[in-house]
Amino acid sequence: MIKTDILIIGAGPTGLFTVFEAGLLQLKCHLIDALPQAGGQCSEIYPKKPIYDIPGFPEVLAGDLVNNLMEQIKPFQPGFTLGERANTIEKLEDGTFIVTTNKGTKHHAPVVAIAGGLGSFEPRKPLIDNIKAFEDKGIEYFIKDPEMYRDKKVLIAGGGDSALDWSIFLADIASEVTLVHRRNEFRGALDSVEKVQNLKNLGKIKLVTPAEVVGVLGAEKLEGVVIQKSGDNAEEIMKEVDHFIPLFGLSPKLGPIGDWGLEIEKNAIKVDTFDYQTNIPGIYAIGDVNTYPGKLKLILCGFHEATLMCQSAYQRIYPEKKYVMKYTTVGGISGFDGSKKEAPKAIVKAID
Repeated sequence: MIKTDILIIGAGPTGLFTVFEAGLLQLKCHLIDALPQAGGQCSEIYPKKPIYDIPGFPEVLAGDLVNNLMEQIKPFQPGFTLGERANTIEKLEDGTFIVTTNKGTKHHAPVVAIAGGLGSFEPRKPLIDNIKAFEDKGIEYFIKDPEMYRDKKVLIAGGGDSALDWSIFLADIASEVTLVHRRNEFRGALDSVEKVQNLKNLGKIKLVTPAEVVGVLGAEKLEGVVIQKSGDNAEEIMKEVDHFIPLFGLSPKLGPIGDWGLEIEKNAIKVDTFDYQTNIPGIYAIGDVNTYPGKLKLILCGFHEATLMCQSAYQRIYPEKKYVMKYTTVGGISGFDGSKKEAPKAIVKAID
């Protein structure tokens, strides 16, 4: 039996940052994740994808963000159960919980924080009859290593942030980048739309709208696609490509967590924004897995939710104690390994 103060289900960025905030309160954390490594989607799906909305980082690769978070939480010595899925939960008479994985590993904690992102997920695939025959043979649904596209002809389909961001990123790597979207308008950030338009004007991205990829061609590997243009200039185009990357988002599923008696709305867990607790006291949900009025699925929002959740968790674990928050610039950081990062004396003196 693995015992901890806060059991975190999901080792993505929000789950990892929870360890830091809990550590400041001297609370021990253990994380469960079905993936074989920490980092969630940032590690598994797009480690080389640039992220632009992390405070203090004009641009940071998803994989580097995970590495930084792992370094940040190192003093707090979290435990990990990786490659196993949280399967069942049992609430004991004393209000604590036992969570058992699909491999039978049991975890005991007074607080459970669900930080499972989108849950288990599958890519949304285009409705093309023979598409499965070319998967991993020129058709990819995730970009893990952009270098595999160097000097290749790449076609991306989609109209959201991922399609726009990867088109921009690969414009300097691939020999040719074509972006196909079924509408003339895009759903992504306006800044990204402007960058794509500028790259099109410079001849670095070919933009085909409104249009859809309706067929894939090749023998042993992908050799080309069939594009159906619509509107006033409707026509069918055969285009030679080395890679076709449909980026239509993910189809998320909560998996076994959906059977835990939690209040669910549109495949997300409803929470109270006071502390991001669910309808079951002691179980919290933070990050993309939760929902509430005004919810934004952003990593930085998950960090905020984790911070407030840990304050509530501390009061639940130690109801008789009153925690007085200190800025890390004043109190420094004391790790469980005996290390301590002291606050600069000049700052302490100024604040005192």
